[in-house]
Amino acid sequence: MRWRAFFYFQKSDRKVFLTILTIVIVALGLYLLIDEGEVARQTVRGREVRKSVAQKPVKYYAQPRQTAERFAFDPNTADSTQLLRLGLQPWQVRTIYRYRAKGGIYRQPEDFARLYGLTKGQYESLRPYIVIGEDYQPAERFYGHDRRVDLPERPDTLPRRYPVKLKLGEHVVLNMADTSMLKRVPGVGSYYAREIVNYGRRLGGFAHVGQLKEIEGFPSEALPYFKVEGGSVKKLNLNKMTLSELRRHPYINFYQARDITDYRRLKGPLKSADDLRHLQSFSAAAIERLRPYVGF
Repeated sequence: MRWRAFFYFQKSDRKVFLTILTIVIVALGLYLLIDEGEVARQTVRGREVRKSVAQKPVKYYAQPRQTAERFAFDPNTADSTQLLRLGLQPWQVRTIYRYRAKGGIYRQPEDFARLYGLTKGQYESLRPYIVIGEDYQPAERFYGHDRRVDLPERPDTLPRRYPVKLKLGEHVVLNMADTSMLKRVPGVGSYYAREIVNYGRRLGGFAHVGQLKEIEGFPSEALPYFKVEGGSVKKLNLNKMTLSELRRHPYINFYQARDITDYRRLKGPLKSADDLRHLQSFSAAAIERLRPYVGF
């Protein structure tokens, strides 16, 4: 048989063969030992992880707890910042804003208990701090049943917690008012006051009151308290502004800015806002919206 030929190898050849065979056997043994050890360690580690997970309860949607503040507020005039500080959820604040936008009025503290999602504990905690302004309370509380109302001699000496709201028929000049004046408008608090100022700065001034509706979620019931005086917007020189400068305006997107610069390069300067009709990126509505800001 052929295996017998092994014994007829040279002595030196047999030594080399046996040495190689020994190395292979040792290497294979080490590999198996190391692999088994690693498997054992992975098994132990997996058991420890599963045990840790099983012992530790999983907290889904865990959020940091925020401490609710307590201070006097009128649900008819409180702004979103104040309502959030009181511990109400953002969706509850939106519900209050929608209720007021539809003409809803909280005439007594108990009316606030009807707020969707408000728990009994929350209402009882807020109840002592609900202060309904006299303008929103029933008239019979002051004038009915021969009830006498004692008015202070000098109301201007009384401390006020919140800005005095404007009455219907009073107005704020939109492009001249700061945040303090804007917060006097019913339905406008600190958040919307900042949004009005920031958006007006980006536009270069408001051309008409209706532009306030472009601010997301702006309360429509506040619009009658604003007015705009003519000639108070910053004009855009479409023939001199760069593409980057043009696209900063809220009414000009990247494609429109690019079309303007291409038109100037190929056909020369624009003569009027009507020349924008030659650009496919401008619709008739977009041109009319931009027209008050166009200057040459």
